[in-house]
Amino acid sequence: MPLDRNLLEIVACPICKGKLYLDQTHEELICKFDRLAYPIDQGIPVLLEDKARELKSDELPK
Repeated sequence: MPLDRNLLEIVACPICKGKLYLDQTHEELICKFDRLAYPIDQGIPVLLEDKARELKSDELPK
C-alpha cells in the first residue's frame, strides 16, 4: 500500500521536527539530520525512534 503524498507533506521527524524524505525503494522515510530511516508499514509511517534504523553516510539521499 503506497504512502499518501499529502501525508508526506505534513509528517516530520519526531526527534528534530525536520522534513522527512521518501525512499520508495526501501519503503522508508528518511531524516537527513538525524540519519534515521523510519519504516513504512502497509502505507503507514512508523515514526517511533526505537523502530528507526541508523543510516550509514553512503545511504543518505543527496
